[in-house]
Amino acid sequence: MSSKSYEEGSGRKRLGQGDGELGAAVARAQAGDEAAFAVAYRMVQPGLLGYLRGLVGDEAEDVAAEAWLEIARDLGRFRGDGAGFRGWTATIARHRALDLLRRQKVRPQPSALERDVLDLPAAQNTAEQVFEILSTERALALLAALPRDQREAVLLRVVVGLDGPAAGRVLGKRPGAVRTAAYRGLKRLARQLGVEGRG
Repeated sequence: MSSKSYEEGSGRKRLGQGDGELGAAVARAQAGDEAAFAVAYRMVQPGLLGYLRGLVGDEAEDVAAEAWLEIARDLGRFRGDGAGFRGWTATIARHRALDLLRRQKVRPQPSALERDVLDLPAAQNTAEQVFEILSTERALALLAALPRDQREAVLLRVVVGLDGPAAGRVLGKRPGAVRTAAYRGLKRLARQLGVEGRG
């Protein structure tokens, strides 16, 4: 499978669903509509929490709460659409997670992801084949074995639903480097599960 087909298969389809609605909710929230902020929160939180669980394990909810306080405080400064908002929130959450890890001076330890976080696109692709086979705990154990750049790229692309450029901004890397890391991580997972070459 090529990087391009991965991008089309998992990132783009997922991003297209709801980003217009998310962008509209964010714009209303910036104008002071608290109900619209709640809508934006409900749309972003599951993926963001899944990403954080892959970085800080059981501390994910606390880190997410810290991130949302910062997001709410700085919402007026955000400029962009729904997809941009997902990337912006992931960047803030990642900074809070890295702060926690620096304080703890430990490597990220995974814990259980909620099943709805692994809501993947319908088209058959390596990412879908891999995650359909796994239990949540096994998925996190396998993700934890990936090099950190691959793990974060897979989490941002598949769980949060960011495209290559947005994930690149979160990680401070070129979009191509993020797409390659995600692709390599997914191929490595597929090899470990014996699903490479299917579909």
